[in-house]
Amino acid sequence: MYICKELASFGSKLAYSDLSEDTLYHAKRALIDWYAALIAGYETDITQILIKASADDIDRGDAHLALGRPATARSAALINGTAAHAAEVDDIYREAIYHPGAPTISAALAAAEKAKKNGLELLRAIIVGYEISTRIGRSMGRAHYQYWHNTGTVGSFGSAAAVGTLLNLPAQSLAHALATVATFAAGLQGAFQMDSMSKPLHSGRAAEAGLLAANLAANGGTGALDVLESDLGFGAAMSKNVDWGAALQDLGEQFLIESMTFKNHACCGHTFAAIDGALALKNEYSIDPQEISHIRIGSYQPALEVAGNSNPKTAAEARFSIPFVVATALLHESVRLSAFSVPRLADQNIRDLMKKITLYVETACDDKFPAQRSALVTIELKNGKKLQKLQPTRKGDPDLPLTDQELNDKFIELVSPILGTIRARDKLDLLWALDEKATAQDILSY
Repeated sequence: MYICKELASFGSKLAYSDLSEDTLYHAKRALIDWYAALIAGYETDITQILIKASADDIDRGDAHLALGRPATARSAALINGTAAHAAEVDDIYREAIYHPGAPTISAALAAAEKAKKNGLELLRAIIVGYEISTRIGRSMGRAHYQYWHNTGTVGSFGSAAAVGTLLNLPAQSLAHALATVATFAAGLQGAFQMDSMSKPLHSGRAAEAGLLAANLAANGGTGALDVLESDLGFGAAMSKNVDWGAALQDLGEQFLIESMTFKNHACCGHTFAAIDGALALKNEYSIDPQEISHIRIGSYQPALEVAGNSNPKTAAEARFSIPFVVATALLHESVRLSAFSVPRLADQNIRDLMKKITLYVETACDDKFPAQRSALVTIELKNGKKLQKLQPTRKGDPDLPLTDQELNDKFIELVSPILGTIRARDKLDLLWALDEKATAQDILSY
């Protein structure tokens, strides 16, 4: 059997199977986190530019943008998928180095609105999209991440699977949707190694690509069913030594949507272990940042490659700078959206502390990537004391999760500035209560 067919067979059966309350609960957590990220990213420059560039498909159609403006389903998937990744606060499946919510849920909601699906049908589609895409991402391994941005590549399968579920595609057609979207999958690491607006577009394009692939399959479009594992296929072209068995391992027994990371900081996830370790040392030893003489941060190689910028000049660059976010955390106690304001970027105290930070690859951390995201933080004080903390995971990872209350607090923090506190709390209540009595259109209606 081809991998596309195996996964599609699982997905099509799941579309009609009973789901546990626990799995549905985790799907609601993912949807709540996605909505917060969507609203936080809606007013970013790239989202607003994309709305202007998509003018022909705005103010018409059956789907909606974040704040209720009508749009065609494809434009809604594209724009909402971009917005939900733009503020760098969206969820992560760490073993696949992948943000599943932004592409998967954005496409699913656009399709669900158009097809007038209910809340339970939407949640079920989200679960299918997460399960299929995270397993493909897990198989592709670390080598894929060397050149490719997994949210753009792997995310295309999440959106195709979710939309295909909402379209009630039979297993064979769902397999063709996955096969077709494999050849649409893209997104380069080089697109965000310097200041650029390209990165969130990867997520938006993945959402749009999956929607298109599923609709093609619904109308008889076919793809090469061996495209994942063939000698000229997705795995061979975009990774090394792909273990496709990892895609099928515990399939139907363990739901990976229950193993999501929800961000506790508004920046690149590769910086989180360093932030958490630095804050743990500061709190444990009541460190005065003015008394710090040097900071050494050891982490895994991709963290330094992606987030090693030592002199960020823009907010986009600062989100990918371990020195900036660690210095910010030590001086201001947190790394929220305000950390990337113009005054903070120019803050001389932050810049001075950044100069005291040295980054290096810590072998023990690198060996455990991507299944574990860790950092070894060493702070040397002017009095000669050397304090060290091995941060083995990140706050928000499955082994150190955000509580429901912490997730609620994140939601209110990100959504209230746009919708107001009362409307934000009403929307949060609606998402927690989502079931077959609610329609998908309730989510983006105001």
